[in-house]
Amino acid sequence: MIRLNSSRTLSSALWILLMLCATAAAQEKIFPLDAKQTTVHFTLGSALHTVHGNFVLKLGSLRADPSTGAMSGEIIVDARSGESGNGLRDRKMHREILESDKYPEIVFRPTHMEGALADEGTSKVQVHGIFSLHGAAHEITIPADVTLAPGRWTASLTFHIPYVKWGLKNPSTLFLRADESVEIEVAAVGGYEQKQ
Repeated sequence: MIRLNSSRTLSSALWILLMLCATAAAQEKIFPLDAKQTTVHFTLGSALHTVHGNFVLKLGSLRADPSTGAMSGEIIVDARSGESGNGLRDRKMHREILESDKYPEIVFRPTHMEGALADEGTSKVQVHGIFSLHGAAHEITIPADVTLAPGRWTASLTFHIPYVKWGLKNPSTLFLRADESVEIEVAAVGGYEQKQ
């Protein structure tokens, strides 16, 4: 047990504590996403051909504390914006698979990350969080290459969603067998600030 024998010692201890708290607070990094520049691309393989398409980001902002790995925030994608360039196929995707009128948002909420996030340059991290799709929440880990520069950040993420395992309908037909997971590629862009 440490005894403080004078007001000077107490003042010094309080000053050190305040400095430690200020340093910890300054570690938090804020990553708002630019919806106009961020892209969300999907690829679904099948026996005959591969389907490519895109979704639109509605909004997103993340917070991360590199000293602890804690993360918060959310990325919200407009489920109704999904398109692959084929109207008939897209109508089926929205009506029968995503049921996007009933479930209009796809949301990812990070909880923590593994790996060191450098103050500048590119870092490889693993982001853990909850992926909400079609009314259900699922734990997921997403690898990310994050690049920080003064006032700006970018991230490249590629991961697979086992949509059939997660309870969504398989679009396969008698003549067309679709994969049971879909690949998602996100190219995130945004401003960057560090909380002081």
